[in-house]
Formats: sequence, structure tokens, C-alpha cells
Amino acid sequence: MKVIPTAIAEVLLIEPKVFGDARGFFFESFNQQAFNEATGLNVHFVQDNHSRSAKGVLRGLHYQIQQPQGKLVRVVRGAVFDVAVDVRKSSPSLGKWVGVELTEDNYRQVWIPPGFAHGFLVLSDSADFLYKTTDYYAPQFERCIAWNDPALGIEWPIQTAPSLSIKDQAGVTLRDAELFQ
Repeated sequence: MKVIPTAIAEVLLIEPKVFGDARGFFFESFNQQAFNEATGLNVHFVQDNHSRSAKGVLRGLHYQIQQPQGKLVRVVRGAVFDVAVDVRKSSPSLGKWVGVELTEDNYRQVWIPPGFAHGFLVLSDSADFLYKTTDYYAPQFERCIAWNDPALGIEWPIQTAPSLSIKDQAGVTLRDAELFQ
């Protein structure tokens, strides 16, 4: 596995070793020991999630103010533009973001540590998105920052308004958000 640093040091792009031939491919999508050695982290995942979304759906930017979740995310079908935003009040990179394209063909994964808001935009006709989390979903602690907050300036690869859930339509600006300590 290859770990590639991003513009925010704590957010990591991970490329697994993929073995393929005319018959198909094989790769280890997760190995705790290899992950810990390659990243220098010692995380424990407690929940796996799988979502399917249509083209133009934007989910996010979500985070939990308590019981924060670290996330290891990947796409198994389709393509998304995946974004992590630093929402740690004491961080020098507060409000900065990292965006990467995750596809079924590039096999890439992104490690998003606790203290980051996360969202993604579906670029393909549909996408199946998987993520492992380091803590359980706690809806009472979930918060949402507006995907189009001008203070963040996220460069979403989109031409028209995205399809948003009611929860995501109610996202607040970073300035008005309850931030992670």
C-alpha cells in the first residue's frame, strides 16, 4: 500500500497494491496491520457503511461534534469527488479543504481523521461508496456545513445545482458552525 500526503497532513490518500490480469483483479481493501504500519496511525474501526447515490447527488459536509468519526472511504462502483474540510477550532488549517476523485478504477481510499467534515459529489451515473468509521453514528451530535459556503471555496466539479437531502440543504456556514475542539 502506498500512502500519499495531501495538502492537509492528517488527510491521507491511500493506493492499495492491485494485482490484475485478463481474468480480473485482486487487492486487500483493508488490513489493520498494513494500514497502521503504512500510515503511522493506530485506529480501530467499529462500523462499515455503504451508500448508493445517483449522479449529481452531493452528500455533506457532515461531522460529529461528539463521538467524532475517523473515516476510511472508497468507491466500489462509479466515481465521486470526495472532500474533507478541517473543522478543528485550534488547527492552523481550520477551514482548509482537500478534494480527490475516487473511482472504481483507481481503487484509491482516503483517510479522513476525526475533526474533519466530509462530503462527496457523485460524478458517474451512480456510485457505491463504502466507509469504515472509528466511532458509531450518533445523530444527536451530527452537524452539517453548507457545501457551497463561500468562505470554504470548495471547487466542486459541477455545472448545475446538486441534489441535496433536506438535512444538507440546512447546512450552515463554517462561521456559524459548532466546531470541533
